[in-house]
Formats: sequence, structure tokens, C-alpha cells
Amino acid sequence: MTHKGRIVSAVALTTLTLGLTACNDGEDAASAQDSPSASAPASSDPGSKSPSADPSDDAAAPAGGDVAAPGTKFKIGDRAVLPFKYGTGKKGTVAVTVTAIEKGAEADMAAFGDKAKGMTPYYIRMKVENVGGTDLSYASLRLRGKLEGGGPTGVILVGDLPGKCDSETAPRDFTTKGASYETCSLSATKTDPIAVASFEEGDAYSDSPVLWTS
Repeated sequence: MTHKGRIVSAVALTTLTLGLTACNDGEDAASAQDSPSASAPASSDPGSKSPSADPSDDAAAPAGGDVAAPGTKFKIGDRAVLPFKYGTGKKGTVAVTVTAIEKGAEADMAAFGDKAKGMTPYYIRMKVENVGGTDLSYASLRLRGKLEGGGPTGVILVGDLPGKCDSETAPRDFTTKGASYETCSLSATKTDPIAVASFEEGDAYSDSPVLWTS
């Protein structure tokens, strides 16, 4: 199942149409004073109303390797075990393998409207495994794209481009050790290419994210 899509601008606090919201992102503001905000067609998928993921250090103990410390750097294709918390009732340990960071075409952003002109999308493809064996059904996990060296892109995209980059939630049977699914996080830039995927959810990782690079 997929999520509604939206672009979050680093410029101003704005409420967009179609029930989608943009918000100020302090980290990116310094390098993105001209970043646009725009909206994409909303999905009718009821799963898109699920709460956002909020990983936490007090998640269940890992069952598939040591948890990656904040600041750890991986190569694309490497598997990272991470603490994971979703909403208020679900937490556990997952393993994330970034399989590709693919460059899209500017034309792919047409669904977001004129304000997305000049933006190049990138598709962060990943496999997510349940290594703790806890019930994480219908949870979702997102990675953020960064420029080479880990710098911010200036634009945060939340959602997907159907057929190009589908942001999937965990299936109903994502409740046992070894269960897995594949998903995609959408990112974009108006400047340099995106070359890094970043996990930065939860207090420990927000200041020192786990990174995947080519």
C-alpha cells in the first residue's frame, strides 16, 4: 500500500491543497532559500492515514545482529540493523538494506505541479526485514536523500510517485522474525546529485544519522 505524496519546502510554513502539508525544515533552510513547495495527487489508500514512524533506542533487542550505532556509514547493498518504533504501540528491531539510489527525470515530477519545475527526483530503494519478531504490521519506514558528503538537499519529499517510487507500508504479516518487504523513499534536489541515503529518526539518530553511500 502507498502513501499520499507531498513536498515539504524548507522556505515557509504553508498548508497545501489535497489535505497535504508543508512545514519548515530548519536543517535544510540555510541551503534552500529558493526551494519550492508543491502538492501531488492524493492517494485514496486508507493505509496512508497511519501514524509516522519514530524509531527509539528503547526498542526491542536485536535478533539479527548488533544495532548500528548512530553515525555508522554503510555502502549501498549493506544491511543495517536499527531500532524501530511506530506510533505509540509498536516497536522492535528491523534491518534495512539500501539496494539502489536511482536518478529519475525532471518530467517525473509533473504530478507535483509547476512549483516542482527544476527539481530532479531520486528513488531510494530498500528492503526492510523484521529481525526482532514483534508485530510491526502496517508500519512504515522512510529514508532521506542527502547530497554527496551528507549535505541537505533543501527539499523534503514525503510520499511516492506511483509506478516510479512506491512508498509501501509493511504488510499485515510483518509480525515474525524474517518477514520482509520492499519499499522506496522519494527525494529530490535542485542542485547537486543525491548520493546518500540517511536514517535519522529518533533522538539518537537525528543528530548523527546512519548513512548509505555508493
